[in-house]
Amino acid sequence: MAIRVPPPPGPSDRSANLRAIRRRDTGPELRIRRALHRLGFRYRVDFPVDDGQPRPVRPDIAFPSKRLAVFIDGCFWHGCPEHGRPVTKRNQHYWGPKLARNKERDATQSARLEAAGWQVLRFWEHEPVDSVVRQIVRAIGRS
Repeated sequence: MAIRVPPPPGPSDRSANLRAIRRRDTGPELRIRRALHRLGFRYRVDFPVDDGQPRPVRPDIAFPSKRLAVFIDGCFWHGCPEHGRPVTKRNQHYWGPKLARNKERDATQSARLEAAGWQVLRFWEHEPVDSVVRQIVRAIGRS
């Protein structure tokens, strides 16, 4: 009796997988938002900041009155120097440029927000929630 091995995922399967990846409401983001909410802070989620460009920048957490934008970056997707995995040999032609574009976009979006008068804070998903919240609260106090 032969063992049947399923075929590798095709382009349509891969597209479905990538579409299923959350852009907002990730676990690390939710933990930080809940901690801020418990402390009495109110914020906007996925708030579009219009800086005159064709597409607005959408921070994960925004404090519009303080002009503070917070991003919680995933280690794999944003190239964490500590936990970001090296691009695998399989599909390297796809993943290498994709992850490089993500890093470029992060830098561009931060620069756009700063040019529009916003303070930008970026954190990695693995950073301790209490440390992240402390830094956000400190930044709110300075605004």
